Amino acid sequence: MRISSLFYALGQGIKNLLRNRVFALASIATITTCLFVFGLFFSVLVNFRHIVQTVEEGVSITVFFEPGTDEETMLQRKVEIEERPEVNKVEYISAEQAWETFKVDYLGEYAEGFTENPLEDSANLEIYLSDVSKQAELVSFIEAMEETREVNYSTVTADTLTGANRIIAYVSVGFIALLFAVSVFLISNTISTGIAVRKEEINIMKYVGATDFFVRAPFVIEGLLIGVIGSVIPIVIIYFIYNKVLEYVMSRFPTLSSIITFLPVTTVFQQLVPLLLILGVGIGFIGSFISVRKHLRV
Repeated sequence: MRISSLFYALGQGIKNLLRNRVFALASIATITTCLFVFGLFFSVLVNFRHIVQTVEEGVSITVFFEPGTDEETMLQRKVEIEERPEVNKVEYISAEQAWETFKVDYLGEYAEGFTENPLEDSANLEIYLSDVSKQAELVSFIEAMEETREVNYSTVTADTLTGANRIIAYVSVGFIALLFAVSVFLISNTISTGIAVRKEEINIMKYVGATDFFVRAPFVIEGLLIGVIGSVIPIVIIYFIYNKVLEYVMSRFPTLSSIITFLPVTTVFQQLVPLLLILGVGIGFIGSFISVRKHLRV
């Protein structure tokens, strides 16, 4: 496509937008509303996902070894477990470390009565997962080791976190699909109106040899412009709302903010801005392309 043709298509796309401004504003308002709701939903979702990930990082599997297992063997098993993709990190807890922790947590001053370490065979591995849904596979792998005496883990916690992640994925996909369907329908109607208004002009262009691409390009650009405008507006609004809500929660509920770590606006918007722009442009392009392909018969 030549530069002159590109500028012509861009100019005609802007003219179409202004000429059908009532329908264009309706489409922009629809996309803005949909993306605004999606942006709020995404902000809550990404924070909820962050909370779930934080909980996952605290979920561990404890592995105890058979009495008499030497430290070198335990450390070798530690390396083997660390190589698995679902494992985030593995910590080796010696019998001495286990006893020191037990004394501090449970015995206090009464620990002075012990002259020997009663947890001599309690050296263990603390395993933290990067993917809690793979816990069962990892437990089976560890239990198959001949030195393994006992594996402590929580099936309920793993199933709960896995279920939460699955619900997040399903809701996200469903919401995005609904967003696309509504917005594409509105933009399609707007572009169809533009085609009907310029039907005679399009016929003349075709008669003098204009290609299908040259005729259709202005309508596609019109849809893209609607998508871009409809995505920029909610980005600005959500930015100010998120900041205000975060400041309110941090100041009004300091106890909650000390328990739950909320993501800063910069972190959220690193994902949200490109996502909303892609959605807006994608909705605009798909809506205009479908409309032109369906209704443009010259």
